[in-house]
Amino acid sequence: MQLDLYQEECNRTANQQMAVLAEVKQRIASDATLSLLEQGGTLHALQVLIENAIGKAKHWLKAAELEVPVSAYDSFASLQRMGVFGLEDLNHWNAAIGLSNRIVHDYMNVDIQFVYNLVAQDKHCFIADFLRRPIEIKK
Repeated sequence: MQLDLYQEECNRTANQQMAVLAEVKQRIASDATLSLLEQGGTLHALQVLIENAIGKAKHWLKAAELEVPVSAYDSFASLQRMGVFGLEDLNHWNAAIGLSNRIVHDYMNVDIQFVYNLVAQDKHCFIADFLRRPIEIKK
C-alpha cells in the first residue's frame, strides 16, 4: 500500500475511534453507567487505535529501510532511537502496548475503571496524534 493511502486510512481510523471515545468520555463525565456493550465498544476502540499505531510504526521503519521487528515494543523503541519521539513518550507507548495485550490476552483482568479514567483524562490522545502524523523519513 502506498504511504499516502496508508496515511489516509490511519487518519480515518483515528478520527472514527476518537469519536467513539469522545462519546464514552461524555457518558463518563455525566456519571452514566456504561452498558456491557458500551464497555466492549470502549475496549474495542482503544484496541483498534493501538493496533493501528503498531502497524504504522512498522510501516515507518520499513519506509526508512530499517529492520522491522516482530515485537511492538521493539518497533516503538526503534522509532524512539530514530528521534521520532522522546524517551518519556516511549514509556507511554509501552503502557499502551501493555493495555492492548491485556485487552486481547488477559481480558478477564482488565480494570474497566482504569480504562474509564484513561479516557476521561484523555491519556489515549497521543495514539491518535501519532496516527494522524505523516511519516517523515530523514535522509
